[in-house]
Amino acid sequence: MPHDHAHDDHDHHHGHAHGPGGHSHAPKDFGRAFAIGAGLNIAFVAAEAGAGLFTHSLALLADAGHNLSDVLGLLLAWAAVMMARRAPKGQRTYGLGKGTILASLGNAGMLLLAVGAIVWEAVRRFGSPQEIAPGPVIVVAAIGVVINTVTALMFMRGQEDLNVKGAFLHMAADAAVSLGVVIAAVVIMLTGWNWIDPVISLAIAAVIVAGTWGLLKDSLNLALDAAPRGIDPEAVRRWLSERPGVSEIHDLHIWAMSTTETALTAHLIRPENLDQDAFLEQVCHDLHEQFSIGHATLQLETGASGRACRLAAAHGGH
Repeated sequence: MPHDHAHDDHDHHHGHAHGPGGHSHAPKDFGRAFAIGAGLNIAFVAAEAGAGLFTHSLALLADAGHNLSDVLGLLLAWAAVMMARRAPKGQRTYGLGKGTILASLGNAGMLLLAVGAIVWEAVRRFGSPQEIAPGPVIVVAAIGVVINTVTALMFMRGQEDLNVKGAFLHMAADAAVSLGVVIAAVVIMLTGWNWIDPVISLAIAAVIVAGTWGLLKDSLNLALDAAPRGIDPEAVRRWLSERPGVSEIHDLHIWAMSTTETALTAHLIRPENLDQDAFLEQVCHDLHEQFSIGHATLQLETGASGRACRLAAAHGGH
């Protein structure tokens, strides 16, 4: 509930509220999806690497290495989700929810590194095409398409969470790479054109970059405490300034506490502030409903002293 306290000789009232659902800041529970996805892909990486050694297929070995990096990405995302579910403690007053943002940023980075490895190998193969045994390659890569598609589908419903989106893109990229390996092997089996392998690899790399760029940009913005995609700070400012009795707003900040939780702080000047508790409760509820901001902290100032808040000039007021 609101508390009265002195600050810069103003009459202030500080309100803090969570959106519907209480104080839970934990992301959706995708633990089962992470466990199944990681288990299937670890088994497949071992099988694919073994098949690559048996058939002398560098394509399968390279894909196994790429899949291994994605298994690590899955485990990283899973660990971040578990961290985010831990309650705030000690100096970490916001808990470890920010770990989901760091995991999504790390996943984007690993995807781009995997693309670099694919491009490097593709360019090298243009100068020195490799002979492969297409039959076994088709079978193993086709299994990879199925496993990675199934895993990606398990994360399909969580796209609003960047951490889950990173896991989805990892698995979707793996499915695309494995499908590319199948297509290349079929074409090589029918035509003997070994140069098809690096051509399709470069096309797959372009698709992965296109899908990953948005994740990288969004993750970097959240890591730098920018307002999440889909929330317009100016629209929030206008909406707050239109609340009953509000004459000015300043020191507005909107940032992500995790990939699923958004926070806001602001100072509102409200000369007639007799219904402060009801006002704060309604505004915090509406911020959650209209902007998906579930952790709002508002400081109410009456301006009775005639002195401006020291933060008004620094962050602007309207």
